[in-house]
Amino acid sequence: MNARGRLEAALARIADAAGEGKRTCLSVYREAARAAADAADARAMAGISLSPLDGTLVTLKDLFDVAGEVTRAGSKVLAEENAPAAADAPVVQRLRAAGAVIVAKTNMSEFAFTAVGANPHFGTPRNPADRARAPGGSSSGAAVAVADGFCEIAIGSDTGGSVRIPSSLCGVAGFKPSRQRVPTDGAYPLSYTLDSIGPLAMCVADCAKADAVMAGEAPWTLEPAPLGGLRLGVAQGMPLEALDDTVGKRFPFALDRLEKAGARLSHEKLPLLEEMAAALSRASILVAEVYSIHGERLARRGDEVDPIVRARIEKGREISAAAYITVLRERARLIRAMDARLADLDALVMPTTPIVAPRLDEVAEPKSFMQRNALLLRNTTIGNFFDLCAVSLPIPREGGLPCGLMLLARNGRDHRLLRIAAAVEGVFTA
Repeated sequence: MNARGRLEAALARIADAAGEGKRTCLSVYREAARAAADAADARAMAGISLSPLDGTLVTLKDLFDVAGEVTRAGSKVLAEENAPAAADAPVVQRLRAAGAVIVAKTNMSEFAFTAVGANPHFGTPRNPADRARAPGGSSSGAAVAVADGFCEIAIGSDTGGSVRIPSSLCGVAGFKPSRQRVPTDGAYPLSYTLDSIGPLAMCVADCAKADAVMAGEAPWTLEPAPLGGLRLGVAQGMPLEALDDTVGKRFPFALDRLEKAGARLSHEKLPLLEEMAAALSRASILVAEVYSIHGERLARRGDEVDPIVRARIEKGREISAAAYITVLRERARLIRAMDARLADLDALVMPTTPIVAPRLDEVAEPKSFMQRNALLLRNTTIGNFFDLCAVSLPIPREGGLPCGLMLLARNGRDHRLLRIAAAVEGVFTA
């Protein structure tokens, strides 16, 4: 089907009152998308292609600047206070130049600061696997948009797992690139140190195509890496603690499939994870930086912000400059140590999240919300803290709820990781 036909089908799904379109898509660019789709179809008829993304349906997380529009970042306060963006964010410019058809802006946790994906202002998109469950966040709408067919590729941000967590909970693929690959200018910040931008899609190949465009790279052919002899280190200790019944069964199943396909699995003890936890117990880089962004706003209009988000941000008031600088320096040391530790592995493997999507009624009370929020973030945060690239792949469900397998690799090994992910995906879908 041509781009216009696929777009009209997506717009019909978004408009379906019985679906999740209203809660998922906060802005829908119907006429602009139709014009872009028609232009892509005209190019295709003429034998012209701007890129492998030409004519692909794409959505943007609500924190990306679009020229002439206010960037809300899932917040009604920002919707009222921010001036319209003067220009598209660089990643949006690159997507348009590549011929992507931008369909909508997708919902998210307010300020991108929870992993459950709830938004009390614009509604919470419901998980496509079970509408009584949360989608995961903070790129909640991005994952739902992919799974529900509102787009073919969704662009999200990942500061502590915000691409990979909803990918895991909603059963799609999500890629967090090495942080420096994709410019974060024009994306409303959560953490200047940790923010990264990545795609979600139904397959690794689509993630790779979008990543290349956003990174400003030439298109490349994604050839799956040979699985025979691939060195995959299964992280021991904390990443395997407190797995729920579903993840506890599906993760070993995934490892068995990989081993039978020829991958060499090793059990890797990682004391560096304990050092990370110790450093973050002294001061959170993320909390310090998000407080620097929103502290003054909370003093003025804190009662209009999601109370759970507000409470998390306000902890930044207690972090001293000395503690913040100390943990930044400690992180730099630990990044170097982890890079050396992973030198003999092709990828590190662990469950993306230790639990499946919580029911919305299970996270209605703040204490239970924060318990599950912490669990959802626990494994994915490793990739951001140690400045790695990472991908979450859906493990075959066999009738159960979705959960993800996460592969992590050294900074700058993005292409290699995507090739490995494509091979793993092939084993899972065979």
